[in-house]
Amino acid sequence: MASYIPLMTTRTRGTTVSWSRANARRLDRQFLSGGTRSARGPAHGVTGTVAAMLGAHAQVLSAAELSIGLRAPGTTRTDVRTALWTDRSLVKTFGPRGTVHLLPAEELAMWTGALSAVPAGGSPFPKDARMTPDQVEEVVAAVAAALEDTELTVDELSDEVIGRTGPWAGDPVMPAFQGMWPRWRQVLHLAGHRGALCYAPNRGRKATYTNPGTVPMPAREATAALVRRYLLAYGPATPAHFARWLAAPRGWAGRLFEELAGKGAIEKVGYEPCGEAWVVAGDTRFPSAAPRGVRLLPYFDAFGIASQPRERLFPGAAYERALAGGQAGNFPVLLVDGEVAGVWHQRRSGRRIAVTVEPLGPLDAARLRALEEQVERLGEVLEGTPELTVGEVTVGGHA
Repeated sequence: MASYIPLMTTRTRGTTVSWSRANARRLDRQFLSGGTRSARGPAHGVTGTVAAMLGAHAQVLSAAELSIGLRAPGTTRTDVRTALWTDRSLVKTFGPRGTVHLLPAEELAMWTGALSAVPAGGSPFPKDARMTPDQVEEVVAAVAAALEDTELTVDELSDEVIGRTGPWAGDPVMPAFQGMWPRWRQVLHLAGHRGALCYAPNRGRKATYTNPGTVPMPAREATAALVRRYLLAYGPATPAHFARWLAAPRGWAGRLFEELAGKGAIEKVGYEPCGEAWVVAGDTRFPSAAPRGVRLLPYFDAFGIASQPRERLFPGAAYERALAGGQAGNFPVLLVDGEVAGVWHQRRSGRRIAVTVEPLGPLDAARLRALEEQVERLGEVLEGTPELTVGEVTVGGHA
């Protein structure tokens, strides 16, 4: 655990927190600082780790398992799956940016209350494919009713929704991978944000859905709680940073921050990369030492996506090599001393996991040993036998 010193927040003295100290605190609160090994059963565990991250991106479930396991020593993919499907302490659903995440079940009321409060942007669909506000409400209600106390595949759910609403919901107007989806599918993620839907265990190779039975927290309370959680994890941050992470309108985020500042819930501090930014009121202690260590982060890891400003986390050549048009998460990344310093890829065949790491600069002997430990830990998480190659990664970014 890093040693902390308080940040003086009297603005007339001109005290400003540096990128390095802010980054060190984020790493510490993400369980990404310090050593890679400890006894099994760390205090934060699986759900505590996911809570600290503000959700584990799970479009690729193995990536979510790695995000969690690499932060919680002793944890394996089996532990994550047990928490998700047996203990139900985790929920797989649509989270920030409308993407699939693992979220703590005990926090689902906050998440659904906050996510359902984010103003919808303009529809990306052609005019003849869109739904009216009344149709949206009708579909979300139909989804909630159809999934109560049962688990359905998307095709079974589609039949239920169309039967409960009308043939218009089934019009094949949504472009899909190999054909067209029915109209109602455009609000699938919204149903998740409203608490009407979450994932259930697969039936064979098919995903299934159920109703989590969660009542969303009131919007004002939920959004305030989410801002506080975001700033604790990723602050100092601006409303624009929060909006980008959540895929929310900047104006809405700005007004939300202003309201919370007026209540004394958050406060401004000097922040070297962007002049000033926000933290939770009173949360002004930062580590005294710069980040140190080597870490591997998988596809769409929360730290790489949420930490801002992005050009400081991805300095120099990393901005070109490890981002896809400025979008974080498309490449698994190598962190050296808290900043992106390479990319990596894994390919599994049975128990063998071939790991290729491409550093963007030379690694000294100590850092190479630390990388080897990270790869060994990766194998423990994924319950396989890893083999490390340091060389060029020829695989492109994740779509």
